[in-house]
Amino acid sequence: MRRSFKFLLRPTSKQAASLAACLEDHRQLYNAALEHRRTAYSKAGVSVRYGDQSADLKHIRADDAGGQGRW
Repeated sequence: MRRSFKFLLRPTSKQAASLAACLEDHRQLYNAALEHRRTAYSKAGVSVRYGDQSADLKHIRADDAGGQGRW
């Protein structure tokens, strides 16, 4: 028998601000990765795979300490 649990999240105002900032940074990262894939395919007909983009995350985090680097 499977059971599921629902947890109610009641963050403080400071936690809510941090969650919103985290969501915004990850939204921007996802949209940039999607745009990279679309551009590479439309311009050169090349498919950019998840593994390739995932490998670039280490460099992105190192270069952006205030954004992606803090998560």
